[in-house]
Amino acid sequence: MAEQPFRTIGEDRPSRWLITCDHATNRVPDWVGGGDLGIAPEDMARHIAFDVGAAGLAEQLAAVMNAPAILSDFSRLVIDPNRGEDDPTLLMRLYDGTVIPANRKADAAERERRLNLLHRPYHAALERLAGTHPDRGICAIHSFTPQLRGRPPRPWLVGILYSHRDERIGPPMVRACREAGWITGDNQPYSGHLDGDSVDRHALQHGRPNMLIEVRNDLIATEAGQKEWADKLAPVIERVTAETGV
Repeated sequence: MAEQPFRTIGEDRPSRWLITCDHATNRVPDWVGGGDLGIAPEDMARHIAFDVGAAGLAEQLAAVMNAPAILSDFSRLVIDPNRGEDDPTLLMRLYDGTVIPANRKADAAERERRLNLLHRPYHAALERLAGTHPDRGICAIHSFTPQLRGRPPRPWLVGILYSHRDERIGPPMVRACREAGWITGDNQPYSGHLDGDSVDRHALQHGRPNMLIEVRNDLIATEAGQKEWADKLAPVIERVTAETGV
């Protein structure tokens, strides 16, 4: 149980932006079902277990922007770090048509164990890093699947998510991405506000500038794609930051 449930990169880099990746890996700790949630390997390789390509994009973007980064190191199916502790979807029992056997019988004690060993240490480290710059902004990197089972294809290349409580960065980022020629979701494919999620916890509740960038995962499935999109996104982020003056 000693493994660290996150990793950090470039903690001393000077950028005001902290790059976060809540759903970086599909790793299941050995102490959870012997490292097996009871679902097929092909399901563990899908978006239900982690954000495909997001870790590589976060690392590349952090390098290009000379920014620190923090990445989780446990599957969202073990416990979702992008959910508040009281969120009913913290431990998913069914996701995009796949039943998660190891979670079906997870009781309150097991939930607390996963919170203590994974979720809480990740958020403590994230908040520590967030506090190392006096003018910190949070840039959360995620990816989305081109199509959910039984649902229509998603047309967006990129989605910019933001809360109605802070629209300083989100709408200008949407406009800038569209000006770059990318089909861009405005709070799509998901809503940008969820009480208790990572952005709420580490940005909104502290008044920190923030953005959540979703990239379609087939575009960043390879290292080349991750580098390409990091090189595309970095100047847009820097320009919008400068133009908004946040």
